[in-house]
Formats: sequence, structure tokens, C-alpha cells
Amino acid sequence: MFLDQATFRTVVAAIPLISIDLIVQNTEGKILLGQRLNRPAQGFWFVPGGRILKNETLDLAFERLTRVELGNCFLRNEATFMGVYEHLYADSVFGASPDTHYVVLAYHLLLPTDAQLRLPHTQHEHFRWSSLEEIRSSEEVHENTRAYLPVLPQADGLSKR
Repeated sequence: MFLDQATFRTVVAAIPLISIDLIVQNTEGKILLGQRLNRPAQGFWFVPGGRILKNETLDLAFERLTRVELGNCFLRNEATFMGVYEHLYADSVFGASPDTHYVVLAYHLLLPTDAQLRLPHTQHEHFRWSSLEEIRSSEEVHENTRAYLPVLPQADGLSKR
């Protein structure tokens, strides 16, 4: 269930939001990033993801978010759980105030390099596949995205580059 603006502003000001981040990696080892249109992290390159809704199970949230953020529906059991993270921002979707606190469940999703994704442009203006080195070295990639690099699973011969 989505909230009206006034209620959502009260929630953001009062409690942490729970979300899922999708660390989508192709078999070449590159990670999918989108350039954020909205606050928080506006303008930064970030992994796709989104909030879990009230009364939405983790499985249903994962399916909805992959459908909305990637244009294809994936099941949570197709991904590897990478852990729980905290993302703290000085701003929010409403502007400089209130600040935003996320508790994030990170999931790694390995896809073939030729996977056909129908990437929307509602949360991210542009998308790109970035090497791990590009992500490590670019100041345009948000630090909360870089935080996932040390725990990326080894998959099908991919190495932590």
C-alpha cells in the first residue's frame, strides 16, 4: 500500500524505511547502475531497488521491485542474500528535511550478459553496466552502492575485480 504525501512525510521523519537493493551483475562481472532522479542520493549512480510496502511479503516485494526496477520479474530464490545495511541521508524525497533512514536488505542477482531488461526511467534517468573498478573509483557512484563490493558473491568464475 502506497501512502499519501503527508502521511509518508510523517513516516520518513519518524521511523526507518525498509527496502531491498538489487545488486544486478552480469556474467562479465559488471554491475547495473542507474543515475538517481530523486532525493535522496539524487544525481548519484546507484543500484536499483525500493521500499517494501506494508503487508507485502519479502517474496512479493522482490517480485514487484524487479518488475518495476528491471522490467522483468525475478523470484527472491533466484538471488543471493548479501546482508542488512543502513543507509542514512541528510535529505529525503521531500527536500532538505526530513532526513531519511533506510534499513536495506541487499540481494545479488546474477544475469547472463545478454539478458534483456526493460529498464524504466521513473527513478533513474540513465542506466549503465559498470566494472567493479569503475564503481570503486568513481565519486559519482554513491558510497552506499560501493559498500556492496566487498561482499559480492563469487559466481561462475567471476572474481572480485
